[in-house]
Amino acid sequence: MLKQLRDIFSNTLINGDHDDPVVRDHALRLATAVLLIEVVRADYEENTNETEAVIRQLQLHFELSDEETLILVKEAEERADHSVSLQEFTRLLHENLSVSEKHSIIEMLWLVAVVDDHLDKHEDYVVRKVAELLYVTHGDLIRIRNKVKHAHET
Repeated sequence: MLKQLRDIFSNTLINGDHDDPVVRDHALRLATAVLLIEVVRADYEENTNETEAVIRQLQLHFELSDEETLILVKEAEERADHSVSLQEFTRLLHENLSVSEKHSIIEMLWLVAVVDDHLDKHEDYVVRKVAELLYVTHGDLIRIRNKVKHAHET
């Protein structure tokens, strides 16, 4: 099973075979995970709370086991290391997700960005850039941010 997952992870996004539902679903998970990793890395500070938030968000959103999540995060980190643009990931999400699903992705990004009780300007930029590339309206972006910040403060 783990070998199958690793093989799927290796081929996803490279081969672009998004007609296969398993490959498509993994590609969407991987793209989401890469964006979450980019928020963690945006402020150039390693933060355990942010990394744990990424793991928690991926597990909850995609209903993954601990092992599946760790494999996904490792693959996402490798992809993030070698990517030059967010566009390859956001394009896939934009083309395959509904507006409400895009809002969920933005909410996850904000949750990771504020988990350390500080919204760094670089984290803010990454979330705003992703929202722009997903065609999420500015009003929705701010509404989601305020919702997340309010929930985090209480």
